[in-house]
Amino acid sequence: MSKNDELVQYIKDNYNACLESGTKIRKYLLSSSVAFHGRCVQTLHIPKIFKSSDITALRNVTDSFYTIFDKIVKHYIKNPEYRRLFPFSEELERLILTDTGYNTSIPMLRMDIFYNEETGNYKFCELNTDGTSAMIEDFELARAFEYNNLPKELIGDVSGFELFDSWVLALGNIYSGYAGRRSNPHVAIVDFLDKAYLPEFYEFEKRFKKYGYPVKICDITKLEYKNGLLYDNEGWRIDIIYRRAVTVDVMRELDNCRDFINAYTDGNVCVIGGFRTQIIHHKALFYILRDDMTKSILTDDENKLIEAHIPYTSKLKDADFDRILSHKDSYIIKPSDSYASRGVFAGIDCTKKEWKSLLSERISGDYIVQEYCTPYKTQNIYLTGEGARFKEYSNLTGLYVYNGGFAGVYSRLSDGGIISSQYNEKSVATFVENEQ
Repeated sequence: MSKNDELVQYIKDNYNACLESGTKIRKYLLSSSVAFHGRCVQTLHIPKIFKSSDITALRNVTDSFYTIFDKIVKHYIKNPEYRRLFPFSEELERLILTDTGYNTSIPMLRMDIFYNEETGNYKFCELNTDGTSAMIEDFELARAFEYNNLPKELIGDVSGFELFDSWVLALGNIYSGYAGRRSNPHVAIVDFLDKAYLPEFYEFEKRFKKYGYPVKICDITKLEYKNGLLYDNEGWRIDIIYRRAVTVDVMRELDNCRDFINAYTDGNVCVIGGFRTQIIHHKALFYILRDDMTKSILTDDENKLIEAHIPYTSKLKDADFDRILSHKDSYIIKPSDSYASRGVFAGIDCTKKEWKSLLSERISGDYIVQEYCTPYKTQNIYLTGEGARFKEYSNLTGLYVYNGGFAGVYSRLSDGGIISSQYNEKSVATFVENEQ
């Protein structure tokens, strides 16, 4: 019997006590930093518990694919012909080609994969560079687990991941190689603050202060660039920007971000990460990975990894419409440049009529179609009230990469075809068994 099966059986045998525990967990989360703007993270009663061998395997995934992505970024910078494969505007290309002043191609990345814990197989779902988030959910879910009544002898000797201090240290390492670095640098956590997940920013702010950094949370539209220096709207100098403003939003609001842009392109502020992260963030990468020009810069083993683990992807307008329509459960459509799973639809969640309508409405837009990967499923239960029952939940494993190195795991589950906060997503605490 697997550990998950043992925990399922324990909950069935101790349902009332578990229901009381689930209510306490929900109460804690509603009073925590993940209750924000009328929404709160929802969780299930059984956490994700990975074996140390799983973490070794997942670390190998991040190491192998970060190497691939780093090669692609560097080739894009060097090769004008290769750039034409990417659907970027002239202005965005100019920003991407701007020298960041440091060597790390992708300072922060979360690789979201469908990982099968029984076989070790996996397929990629999404890549997040700009605005990579959810560290605060992992943090608070680990705290909330103190109210979980599952016995320690069943959970075992486990530990979680630390995703805040480790980022501050990674950022400091990147900045140590920055060409224009200053002593006692001021850090600004920058976003469109009306869109920002502020509780997460506040936690990062605490951690920067812990390591002695002067730090502020700043709105990207309120920065002021004068005399070769960037300031916030109160005249506070900024040396390092931890950029959380996603590229698609920056490009839409370009005129309102000119001071930030000019300071960056002049090389007078260190932006972690710079705009070259968009090469990996944009979903066009999924079909460009199989282009002959990409294959030519990768090793045979790297191309085999892509064939095995990157789902088939095409521009929707270039795909076989009739095949996608008639095999709806095999496909998913997504905007080519978005975030938070906005505008994502899985054929498996639609009737044939609904699917046809979705395809017809979006075929002329900037959409991709992708092979639908059947996720690994585990039994779990949402214990917040009477009538709760076990369901099969699809698992999505998010792998954080800081400064090119594996940093931790974020776990999400859903009983629908899409794993997203818009589509009945649940997040759970993530642990790894400690080696004896």
